[in-house]
Amino acid sequence: MLVHPASINRFINHTFDVIKGIKGINITALFGPQHGIRGETQDNMIEWEGFIDSKTGIPIFSLYGKHREPTNQMLDLIDILIVDLQDVGSRYYTFIWTLALVMKRCEEMSKTVVVLDRPNPINGVDIEGNVLNLEFASFVGLKPLPVRHGMTIGEIALYLKDRYYKTLDLHVIAMKRWKRRLFFDQTSLPWVMPSPNMPTIDTAIVYPGQCLLEGTILSEGRGTTRPFEIFGAPFIDPDKLVKRLKDYNPRGVVFRPMYFIPTFQKHAGVLCGGAQIHVVDRMAFTPFKTTVCILKAVSDLYPKVKLWRDPPYEYEFVKPPIDIIAGTDKLRFDIEQGKPLDEMQCWWMCECMEFDKSVRKKYLLYD
Repeated sequence: MLVHPASINRFINHTFDVIKGIKGINITALFGPQHGIRGETQDNMIEWEGFIDSKTGIPIFSLYGKHREPTNQMLDLIDILIVDLQDVGSRYYTFIWTLALVMKRCEEMSKTVVVLDRPNPINGVDIEGNVLNLEFASFVGLKPLPVRHGMTIGEIALYLKDRYYKTLDLHVIAMKRWKRRLFFDQTSLPWVMPSPNMPTIDTAIVYPGQCLLEGTILSEGRGTTRPFEIFGAPFIDPDKLVKRLKDYNPRGVVFRPMYFIPTFQKHAGVLCGGAQIHVVDRMAFTPFKTTVCILKAVSDLYPKVKLWRDPPYEYEFVKPPIDIIAGTDKLRFDIEQGKPLDEMQCWWMCECMEFDKSVRKKYLLYD
């Protein structure tokens, strides 16, 4: 089984405990993605090592350490690999790419993959952002998808099989009663953090945009109690920033000027000026466009500041991290050249809509 802390049912029983009690099933190995099978690794890009579970004696293998995909020796222990991971609806989130690498290796080893589908917590209707250019493929984007993809992890599995792993024996166990329009807090299901810096549904809603800040010198709010909702840097004047952001008139959001001191990661222990994103209309809110507004505003106000973070990022040592995260260098170039926001939005919307029309709709399981 490939699981993590959010692999629970509505009664907050872990999938491992549910399945181990089913007669005829023998669980022989467990696998964990980024942030650990227990969700204990706080920061991004922190590897963890496998171990033997002290309670059961079952080997637990890390797929975010020495190995990003299961080895022959790992897969020799199993016939079927059950995948139960809570995704957050953004291309950058690595769980779907761990799924992709598991599918690849299981196809090569003639193993069966069963995906237990889960809700897209930010709904399965809205899509936004550019489609990954394969020249910028990495562990935050291995295959073409828009930034906000509007798919469930089961639907992504169907897409990956049809396009890349055609001979894989894949089974997707669909959800009952889930509707595409639903946000996670409309499902009556309990929210368990899929990663340490994804504490609430509010975090997931802003994440398709705010993860871009990982490619900059701006704090994305790690080390605060509201990661990705709070952002800033020591050189920023909060009032000036918020005033400039209002000029872009982003929909469904209010920016509150503020100061904060991150307790870890970027600018740890240093007073930062910035803002908190308050989403007041989640249906109107466009997270990717909103963060592009933030990047443009900072670039306009502080043209002498080197905004972009240097490599490495996710084992890429040459390309700028912002390009790896965005899945293109066009976004960075457009911001550097001061391109109008509407002109920028046009190209990523065209990519997104074409992907939706020609690819995405073929794999949707729910109304």
